[in-house]
Amino acid sequence: MNLTEKEKKHFFQTYKRLPLIVEKGEGVFLYTDKGKFLDMFGGLAVNVLGYNNAKVNDAIIAQIHKYNHLSNNFYQETQIDFAEKLLRLSGFDRIFLSSTGTEAIEGAIKLARKYFNSHTKTELISFKGGFHGRTYGSLSLTTKEKYRKGFEPLLPNVHHLLYNSVDDLKRTVNENTAAVFLEFIQGEGGIYTADCVFVDTLNELKAKYGFLIVADCIQCGAGRTGKFLSIQHYKADVDICVTAKGIGGGLPVSAVMAKEYLNDCFHAGEHGTTFGGNPVACAAGIATLDEIESHAMKNAEIVGKYLKDEILNLQKKYPNKIKEVRGMGLMLGVELGEVIPEKVVENLFERKVLVNLTNNNCVRLLPPLILSQEEADIFLKAFEESLS
Repeated sequence: MNLTEKEKKHFFQTYKRLPLIVEKGEGVFLYTDKGKFLDMFGGLAVNVLGYNNAKVNDAIIAQIHKYNHLSNNFYQETQIDFAEKLLRLSGFDRIFLSSTGTEAIEGAIKLARKYFNSHTKTELISFKGGFHGRTYGSLSLTTKEKYRKGFEPLLPNVHHLLYNSVDDLKRTVNENTAAVFLEFIQGEGGIYTADCVFVDTLNELKAKYGFLIVADCIQCGAGRTGKFLSIQHYKADVDICVTAKGIGGGLPVSAVMAKEYLNDCFHAGEHGTTFGGNPVACAAGIATLDEIESHAMKNAEIVGKYLKDEILNLQKKYPNKIKEVRGMGLMLGVELGEVIPEKVVENLFERKVLVNLTNNNCVRLLPPLILSQEEADIFLKAFEESLS
């Protein structure tokens, strides 16, 4: 029985896996049983420094030799150092560390509800096309039917609005609104960016009704957009920010970050986690944040602009095949036109380039932030060939 057969025998079939057996990763490349592949979706935005980063590896090994787990009953220097660095880069005051993005969203829901501690101010708002996770609370905020079907009823008093619709926002928000959850760049939804007028309206309505703005920067954080968090491209009055994926350098760590005035919401025992803020993950996170801050974030801005500009040039050449190019930094979406999207992805795979297709016809690009211009050119050549 081979590896594929064993997986099908033992696992719930919740993933559509690629027909590859990965042997190792190095930089932006994966070495597999079918050869060397350029990875343009980087563990779905997790592998921000690519594979086999020496500084991250050294940090992990050093921490393992000390201890690989302590309960959160102990003060942990590695955990606190990571939290300080993350808060400094993000501009928030308080933090709760967990392990995954969906777990952090659950914490943000609890924090918003606890802040108001009200039987009336309980309504939550999220946006169509948004993705916040697949656990009970986060799934209630997620709108795509394929994720929700069969799991209802979900959380009550959750409203799903059109993304970037000022009219929808004005019509729905009221004195009972507790929190508005928003990806400032929708990942799963097709790399749609928040409109500045929409964000300004959200700020105005917040001032009027007193709800919280919760930014989901799980995918659009960790320097991917050219700034540490996507919200830093906007003048948004964000109260709570959730981030995960890339901040751990490949190990599971996530964070709920908030402004100081939310500090008194959680008391001992009201929220917790066994593995959140694991010392090995935090050690990897410190090294990862150092690398992001020193060079990777700037590289994402520079190479991301180059990549986007070159895809826009391809759009001029193939206007019927490329409808739109969206995104910031190295979080880009290419909406396809008069081509079969799955065939384009298949053609890229044949050319040893890995991409992700989302929202039916959008090629989502989430490469490691260390991607060079020369490596971007490998993708561009393969992509143009794959359109034919």
